[in-house]
Amino acid sequence: MSLNRSEKEAVISEVTSLAAKAQTLVLAEYRGITVAAMTKLRAEARGAGVTLSVLKNTLARRAVAGTAFEVGSEQMTGPLIYGFSVDAVAAAKVVAEFAKTNDKLVIRAGVYGGKILDVNGVKQLASIPSKEVLLAQLVGLLQSPISRTARVLAALAEQRGAGAVAEEAAPEAVPA
Repeated sequence: MSLNRSEKEAVISEVTSLAAKAQTLVLAEYRGITVAAMTKLRAEARGAGVTLSVLKNTLARRAVAGTAFEVGSEQMTGPLIYGFSVDAVAAAKVVAEFAKTNDKLVIRAGVYGGKILDVNGVKQLASIPSKEVLLAQLVGLLQSPISRTARVLAALAEQRGAGAVAEEAAPEAVPA
C-alpha cells in the first residue's frame, strides 16, 4: 500500500521527533520473523521505553537527515526495523536480547553519539548495565565506607561499654 504525500510527511515528522529525543538508533533485519515473534519483540520494546518502527527506508533517511543519526543512512537498505530509545542502551539491549533467541532477527547497525556502530558495537552497547543499575551500584559504593565506619564505631563502643561493665562488676583488689 502506497502512502500519499501528506501521509509520508506525517511519517517523516513523527520519526524526526523520535530522533530528536532519542540517544540511540538500532537497525535490524526482520526478514522471516513470525507475527507472534514480532508482537513479542514490540511488547518487550514498549516495556523498556523503546520505539520500534518498520519504515520505508527512503522516509527514514529523510527523517534522520540533519540529525546525529544521519551517519546510519548508508545502512538503511532492505527490510529493517528501526529502534529508537531515549535511554542510551535500551534499544541495543532489547534488540540484542531478542536476537539471541530468534536467529531471524539480524542486527545490521546502530548509531550512538553521532557514530555508526557495527554489530559488535551494538552488542557491546547492549552489555552496558542500565542507568538504574549503574545508579544503584554508585549508591552502594558511596554507602559502603559509611556503613563500615558505622559498624567499626559501634563495635568500639560495644567493646568499651563491655570493658566498663567488667570493671564495675569486679571487686576491688584489697592490698595485702
